[in-house]
Amino acid sequence: MLAREVLQELVQVLGAENVLTEQEDLLTYAYDATAAMKHHKPDVVVSPLSTEQVSEVVKIAGRYQIPIYPRGSGTNLSGGTIPTQGGIVLSMLNLNKIIEVDQDNLTATVQPGVIIQALNDQVTKLGLLYPPDPGTVTTATMGGSVSECSGGLRGLKYGVTKHYIMGLQLVLANGEVIRWGGKTVKNVTGYDLVALFTGAEGTLGIITEIIVKLIPAPETRKSILAVFDNLDKAGNAIASIIRNKIIPATLEIMDNATIQTVEHFVHAGLPMDAEAVLLVEVDGYKEVVEREAVLVEQILQAEGSVEVKIAKNDQERDLLWLARRSALPALAQKRPTTVLEDATVPRSKIPDMLKAIRKIAEKHRLLIATFGHAGDGNLHPTILTDQRDEDEMKRVHLAVDEIFQAAISLGGTLSGEHGIGIAKMKYLDWEFGEAGVAALRQIKEALDPNYLLNPGKIVRRD
Repeated sequence: MLAREVLQELVQVLGAENVLTEQEDLLTYAYDATAAMKHHKPDVVVSPLSTEQVSEVVKIAGRYQIPIYPRGSGTNLSGGTIPTQGGIVLSMLNLNKIIEVDQDNLTATVQPGVIIQALNDQVTKLGLLYPPDPGTVTTATMGGSVSECSGGLRGLKYGVTKHYIMGLQLVLANGEVIRWGGKTVKNVTGYDLVALFTGAEGTLGIITEIIVKLIPAPETRKSILAVFDNLDKAGNAIASIIRNKIIPATLEIMDNATIQTVEHFVHAGLPMDAEAVLLVEVDGYKEVVEREAVLVEQILQAEGSVEVKIAKNDQERDLLWLARRSALPALAQKRPTTVLEDATVPRSKIPDMLKAIRKIAEKHRLLIATFGHAGDGNLHPTILTDQRDEDEMKRVHLAVDEIFQAAISLGGTLSGEHGIGIAKMKYLDWEFGEAGVAALRQIKEALDPNYLLNPGKIVRRD
């Protein structure tokens, strides 16, 4: 419990209406979207209305050595916003203004509490696009997305969040406010702190303003559904599309377990008996899209697809992508606990990773549904379990270990878009070695020597 003087100072800075201490309020902030993760209540939740207020809250936390946890909508999947040591949760949802859309420079300036979809809704009216689109695009905030460096369905062609962040305003651990980057296309002045803070999960500083790059929206697009009676064939088809030098905007996969669950959930007309489906979208100028759609169809058929359908209109297209975006919420209804992982490998290794996941599921007698952004190598093996079953959860933890061992052995990484948070800290030295983890810790200690900013995430004190 925080000392009375701490709460008094917070109320003085923020106003009583923006300082929450009731137990039911605190419980709301004790967890995020990560499954099978222990909950931890904060001591207080504050909702600043300006960068200046964020700075003052950080200074108060520093004076009293209180941990502080920046938080958006809490949709992350690695325990990244759980207040493991109590302290202050800093909700950024009131900082939710789209400050500017600059058509001359193709940028937008936003506060961290802006919902990603809200930004895209506004820029779409101007014929522009902000490409990053995580599965929670309608609820996730820009600040959370930048902090996690989220990916999404368009990552194959357009890249992920870090490719669109041009500038940041930040509050450092000592409460000082800095700006880094800006609207210039080129900027190599000093260290690239914009890149450093993007994906830092709030452990190095608190983002209070973001400048993003926009692009012209594509003229048209076509969506394709390919049905496979064999998972290996689907994996080979993914590699073949890329090998033929076609880069779709989106190239997604769902296995049979995912297909059946999603179809019962949204009734999109997915073939229930298919071992796998690929969802492919090509976009751009009309002539290019027409040509690429034909080529993709030919490749899919050559790789053994038993059926290829091209969406006839926007309604059919939207239904296909609703099905894909519904994968996690649909699977989450199947068993009490849904352990969604984020194993990422080079695109050419997708068939090998799919085989590895299948073997791991059989070995540990688990139901693992796999879907994900297959075109950029980012798979989401999803273990459907019940955390109340201790024996099964032991097998789940072993399976998760083996999934990441397989990904790293194939030249992959621990996370393509979900971050490290609490959930993956123990695996870091598998990828980086002791020296690599030590380097991460040195960066943390240089910017946050007292480990007050989102402590217990990515790296712990040595």
